[in-house]
Amino acid sequence: MTIEIPGRMPGMNEIVKAAKKGKSRYQPYSQMKTQYTELVAWYAKKLPAYGKADIEIVWYEPNRRRDIDNISCGAKFILDGLVMGGVIKDDSQKYVRSIKHNFAVDKDNPRVEINIEEAL
Repeated sequence: MTIEIPGRMPGMNEIVKAAKKGKSRYQPYSQMKTQYTELVAWYAKKLPAYGKADIEIVWYEPNRRRDIDNISCGAKFILDGLVMGGVIKDDSQKYVRSIKHNFAVDKDNPRVEINIEEAL
């Protein structure tokens, strides 16, 4: 099953910047994490629950400016959103058997596609 999240996830650079902002340096990051985790959970609610999952994430960026390690740190929000949405019980290795990342460019429709399959 596949879900599509429109737009881009924050990268490591945005996460670090958010963590350094404000009086309480964790508040902006906490707000960011809540926002993106809930966004993924909302889309994930239409998926069935999986006992154990293999996950593929395809990151469609508008260009090739961001490094792939910067982009893929958004997987934290995705996995937490899948748990919140009831798709997986937990994001530990007991329930998530593999995560595969692919990267592509779509300047007109940046998005994140999350493909989930039952792991054997």
